[in-house]
Amino acid sequence: MIKGIDVSENNGWIDWKAVKENGIEFAIIRLGYGRGHLDTLFYKNVNEALEAGLKIGVYYYSYALNRVGAWEEASYMMHILESSGLTPGRLEMGVWFDMEDGDGYKERNGMPSAQTITAMCNEFITECNRHGYNSGLYASLDWLENRIYTNLLPEYAPIWCAQWAHSCDWPGAKMWQFTDRLKVGNRWFDGNWLLE
Repeated sequence: MIKGIDVSENNGWIDWKAVKENGIEFAIIRLGYGRGHLDTLFYKNVNEALEAGLKIGVYYYSYALNRVGAWEEASYMMHILESSGLTPGRLEMGVWFDMEDGDGYKERNGMPSAQTITAMCNEFITECNRHGYNSGLYASLDWLENRIYTNLLPEYAPIWCAQWAHSCDWPGAKMWQFTDRLKVGNRWFDGNWLLE
């Protein structure tokens, strides 16, 4: 297993050289969220993480409420990746669809059914793969068990399971977010293990 972190503009300025020196081998960097919102530190984080020698991937935080919204999010992400020269080969850790409701937006706007959430996941993952990007799904163990029909996801789509615990209970998970309190140097991050 190799250890990594996931980051967004919410982490503020990151000393990527120090991250690498503290044993972190990869970073999953937020590209954006919702309908065309670019993470303000995306380019800085990508360039500096690569320069420090980390493997990188990207994720997109979804605010979609239906399949069309998920397609729009995937299309925006593909536009940013392709226009910036971030080819699939440069994203060794893949691209990820972040399906959760961390700030209650979905709940406030009519939580989609499990069928709709699954359709959104399929739409995003399929669109990214159509462009040649290996795409998977990030979700909590609770969402994987209760809000997403994972048996209807594309067989090729890896799962990144968030479960802040001593072990990952999702069988076959490719990546496991095991904590939101991983200390790297003097900073705190979400901690992840690449499981395969």
